[in-house]
Amino acid sequence: MVKKGQTFRSYSHELKVEAIRLHIEEGWTYRRIMEHLGIPDRHRLKVWMKKYKQLGEFGLIVFCK
Repeated sequence: MVKKGQTFRSYSHELKVEAIRLHIEEGWTYRRIMEHLGIPDRHRLKVWMKKYKQLGEFGLIVFCK
């Protein structure tokens, strides 16, 4: 739930691509990727993965924040 005064973090395209690469090519778990890259939300990784599988790298640029 969004709280008043809450700020949202944006992630660079390079970080998203690295997270996808680590999961697909290296077989890293979401937990390990979160710890390594400093991403606090597992759901965010799942959204990136879904968009990548649907649209490729273009999906990460246009639809994911």
